[in-house]
Formats: sequence, structure tokens, C-alpha cells
Amino acid sequence: MTAGTAAIAVAALSREEARSELARLAAAILRHDRAYYIDDAPKISDADYDALRRRNSEIEEHWPELVRNDSPSGRVGVPPTSGFRKVRHPQPMLSLDNVFTNDELQEFVERVRKFLNLDPAVEIAIAAEPKIDGLSASLRYDDGELAVGATRGDGRDGEDVTRNLRTIAAVPERLQGRPPARLEVRGEVYFPIESFHRLNAEQLASGKRAFVNPRNAAAGSVRQIDPVITAERDLGFFVHSWGETSETLGDTVTEARERLAGFGFNVTPGTEVCRDIDAMVRFAEQLYADRSELGFDVDGIVYKVDRLDWQQRLGASTRAPRHSVARKFPAERAKTRVLSIDVQVGRTGALTPVASLQPVTVGGVVVGRATLHNRDEIDRLDVREGDLVTVQRAGDVIPQVVDVDLDGRPETSAPFEFPEQCPACGRPVEREPDEVVTRCPGGRACEAQAFQQLVHFVSRNALAIDGLGERQLRAFWDRRDIREPADIFRVAEDEQWLQALSDEKGWGPTSVHNLRTAIRGARDVALERFLFALGIRHVGQGNAAQLARAAESLGRLMELAERARDPETPEYAELAGVDGIGAAQIRALVDHFTDPSTRTVVDNLRAAGVNVQDAEAPAADSPLSGRTLVFTGTLAGLSRNEAKARAEALGARVASAVSAKTDYLVAGEGGGAKRRKAEALNIEVLDEAAFQKLLEA
Repeated sequence: MTAGTAAIAVAALSREEARSELARLAAAILRHDRAYYIDDAPKISDADYDALRRRNSEIEEHWPELVRNDSPSGRVGVPPTSGFRKVRHPQPMLSLDNVFTNDELQEFVERVRKFLNLDPAVEIAIAAEPKIDGLSASLRYDDGELAVGATRGDGRDGEDVTRNLRTIAAVPERLQGRPPARLEVRGEVYFPIESFHRLNAEQLASGKRAFVNPRNAAAGSVRQIDPVITAERDLGFFVHSWGETSETLGDTVTEARERLAGFGFNVTPGTEVCRDIDAMVRFAEQLYADRSELGFDVDGIVYKVDRLDWQQRLGASTRAPRHSVARKFPAERAKTRVLSIDVQVGRTGALTPVASLQPVTVGGVVVGRATLHNRDEIDRLDVREGDLVTVQRAGDVIPQVVDVDLDGRPETSAPFEFPEQCPACGRPVEREPDEVVTRCPGGRACEAQAFQQLVHFVSRNALAIDGLGERQLRAFWDRRDIREPADIFRVAEDEQWLQALSDEKGWGPTSVHNLRTAIRGARDVALERFLFALGIRHVGQGNAAQLARAAESLGRLMELAERARDPETPEYAELAGVDGIGAAQIRALVDHFTDPSTRTVVDNLRAAGVNVQDAEAPAADSPLSGRTLVFTGTLAGLSRNEAKARAEALGARVASAVSAKTDYLVAGEGGGAKRRKAEALNIEVLDEAAFQKLLEA
């Protein structure tokens, strides 16, 4: 292709010249998309890039019959995190709860024993395996053929990266033996250490940035727009578990692993069945000692109940399975100097001191800031500006100061004075008697809190708006374009604002288009996500899910909160009956939804087109579906936790107190006051045998 062809006006192009020019433009735009979105190293300005796209569109309008299959007009160059189709996991890909000590590991085993109502003499075999430090992914096979490969995403929805995962040699296209007709396996995409070092050498040799660690390199490789790039990187894949399957894989984790290996999967190596806590501890100690010899990164151990029927009974909470936990390796530490101490104001008004540090590498990551938690922690450590401190990454993630080297303290140092006024708005700070946190009472009137609430509102587990993070929000906030959640949805429909943004450095039409698409996609939001996004104090993801299930709609929850100011009201009792909701949560709900500014936020979001969807109706194929149960007394065959979990799995709501809305009271031995109240309200009382029949119906 000649430069002269590129300079010819569209109307003057011949048919063959137009065909050639479209080919040149397709290749050039793809090359620049890769440079921008994959390598994070754009080679031309936004204006020049947009000129290429405009010329491509003009030629296609003039010669519609010449539009190519790989035309840039049919492909939007987007960051890898938003460039893939969303996939709903048949079963949620949950996180694991963590344990950090031998005592906590023992407590995990005892929780399992208590939940399953097992005699102390019954052995609980635990399968222990290395925790691979990679990118979580799932593979679905239909009749033995790979159908869909997806990232974990938010646990419910992942990214469809099937084409990229197909390029990994350890991902079978077709399974061996006689696999189930439908099988979903889960595992980790990882980078072998040797291949990782080779990739970084190539990156540096070509003038590109090196990857921080193998996990980041694996994640970036899987999310490439072009699967050819994924194929060039020597990735591996270990299967550690499974999701939906049309038939059982065995009676134990050990049997299931052997069967999965027979299908052609590489299962996580080095698994061992531990018969007691001592064996579990020995496994961890040995793996920690040997991890540098493995050839791939591990960041801990996963412990799983070995019997699969027990796993089924244990089930899961809203966030994590009850049958498995992860134990992270001890955090890596390093010494450095404190340059300054600043106090940040969070979305709930909490004042958090943060140390700015002389940059130091901890666990392969450069750390320049570390949390000091609160006023009490500063007093305990007596940490001061200029101190030589030990820093660790808690859980290998959050940097924190754990120790002060007094021998390295400068003679001129002075104790840090914690502020008595909010550093953001100047209001006097407060500290409740039962809390260690110091707070600013300003709420949304404090700009620091209002901004952090916006950041939380768009975060991954809330509305999850791709392309709108803290950096972008800060720019929009500072120029007063976005000051409350509803503004996010207003600016997405403001053509003049969008056009002005596309002309700014670092944006351009493509990125603005992607942002607008992401915002529009967030307008329909599940009730539980919306509740979490509001940032109500004491209401996390688990509580938000329970409240959504109980109230069913935002309007009804707001009504309950309005009427629950008085603890003697039925509405207070109804909220108190929701599992996991206590006095602190109810007080927070009342304070939040009776605050006129909160009502304004919700009203403005509705006016901006946000649709908060009612909670999903429970499954209708169970006699417990949609019914409210209360338990009292001791059940002989089931622990209280297992009985509750099995009822909820069938669509029931489990409350802690009897009220007029209770459908059944399940009464074991020793039930007293709850039974008398149920009988007074003519509520049906079920003994354990009757309850078991409903579970099995």
C-alpha cells in the first residue's frame, strides 16, 4: 500500500484503491488497538487514531459492498476487562474464607463437625492441596467437547475467553474416556516461572514494561483481544474443582480428582488427604519449604472436606463454601522509612492514618504506602514520621506497618498527633465508646465521604461500571461534573458532555463509547447489589443479600426502615428476624433511609433511569419455597446450621423470631417461648420428622 493511496480523497478513490485502502486501515487500526489496549503504549495521538477510523467509515459508506469481515467499524477496541461477552456461571464461583493460624484451622474442622452434627470420635478427612497463584477460570464441556471457557469475574458473571483458553495446551478440546454429558471444571491459569522470566526478558528487550508477577502476566495473557498473543505465552492450567455436572464424579475429592485426570485434565499436583490437624499443619510447613522448587507460584494451601456427600450437606453461605478454607502463606516483610503520615477519610467517615513510605519491594510488589489502621494502632506502635519500620502485605495484598525499629529513630522525631477535626471538612471528629474507629459525622456533607461513596458505588461488587474508577471519578468530581450517583447516569446521556470528553487527552470516541455503554448497562441492577452500593454502614454483601431476600423490593425495605425507628414495632421485629441482622444493622438501616439526603439520592437515581430489580422469586418446586421458618430447640438428626442451610436452598426464608409472618415453627427438643408464641398465633408447628419430609418432598 502506498502513502499516496492514503492521501487520495475518498470520492476520488477507484474501486480497487478503496479495497486496498480498507485493508490498510483495518491492519493499522488493529495494530494501534493492540498498542493502546494490550501494551498500554499508544504510538499515535487520539486525534490521529480517530482520523483513521473516520476515513475507514467514510470509505465504507461510499463503497458498502467492500466492507470487510474484519472491519474496524464492526469491532470496538476495548480494554480486555470489558472486551468480552459476559457469561453467567451455572453455579456461582465463590471465594474461600481464610484461616491464618493453626488454631483457626482447628476451628474450621470443629465448625464442620458441629454443622454436620458429628460425634467427636468421627474422623473428618481433609484433602489439602497447593493454592495456585493464577487466574481463576471455568471450562464447560458438552458431550466431551469444550463449549465455553470463562473467567471468574464477580463470581456470578465472568468473561467469555473461550478462544484464548483453547490456545493453552493443558486445556483439552475433547475429553478422554467417558465424561459426564455436561461437565464444568474450575481451575487456575498460571505462568510457569521459567516462562515468566523469559517473557519479561522479551518485554524489556523490546522496550516494554515487565510484568510485576506471574499471576498478573497470566491474567493479562488470558484477556488479550487477540488469541494469537495468548498462544505465544506458555500458560498452564490446573483443575482444582468442578461446578455443574450431570453425574457425580465420585464419593470423595480424591476419587473425583482421579476421574478428572482420566478425562485428560492436569489436576492440581501434590494433594494429600490429612486425617488430623497435625497432618494438615505438616502439609503446610512442607509446602512452604518446597514452594521455590515447584516451578509455579503458590500462595497458600486449600483445605477441603474430602467426602463429597458432606460437602453437599455443608453447602455455602452467600460468599464462600463451608466445606473449604484457604490458608495463606506468611506475609513477606521488608524495612523502609516513613516519609509522612496522612489521615484519609473513608465513605463511612472513618479516619484512617496512612504512612507514605520510601518505596520498597515486598513480595514482588513495590510498596509506597501502608495503612496504620486507627488512632489506637499509632499509639501502640508509637510510629512517627522518619521512623524505620517493618512493612508486610497482609494476605499478600494490603500493606501494613507491623513494627518500629526504635534504634533507627531520628533524634528529631515527635509523636504523631491524631487530628481532632476532620481533615476534609473541619468538623469535630467523634469516637463511639464501643469502637476503635474515629469518625467524621458529616456524612454526605463531608466532601471526602461523598467522593468515597461514589467510588464504592461503582466498585466491582456494587454496580461494577467498567472504565469508571477512582482516577476517572476524581477528575469528574474536581470539575463538578459528577457529585452524586445519579450524575453518572445523567452525563452518559449528555451528548455535549460526551463530545467534550472525547476530545480530552486520554479519552477519544472509542473509550467514551465504552464508558457510556458500561453506564447504560448498569442501569438495571439487582436489589442486593444496589443495597451494597449504597454503602450502608454495617451492611456488607452477605447482609445485603439477606435483606434483599427478606424485603423483596427496595420500596418495601425503605418502608420497613422508616417504621422500625421504634424497637416495639412489628417492622423492627421483622428486620430483627432476618438472619444476620441485629441491632447495629437495624440502627444503620433506620439512620440511612430516614436521612432525607439518602432519599434524595435514591429518588434522583430513579429519575436518571436506574431500575432496582426486585429480588428473584424463590424456586416454586418446593413446599418450603417462599415460606418463612423459625427454629427452636435441638434437632436430633441435623445441626441448626445445616437445617437452616437446607431450608434456604429450597427457597425458604429463615427468621430468628416468631411473628405473624412466620409460616412454620420447626421445633426440636427444649423449645419453649417460641413454641408458645407460635401456638398463640396459630402458626403450624413442625416436629423434626415433618420438617425432614418437607426437605425431601
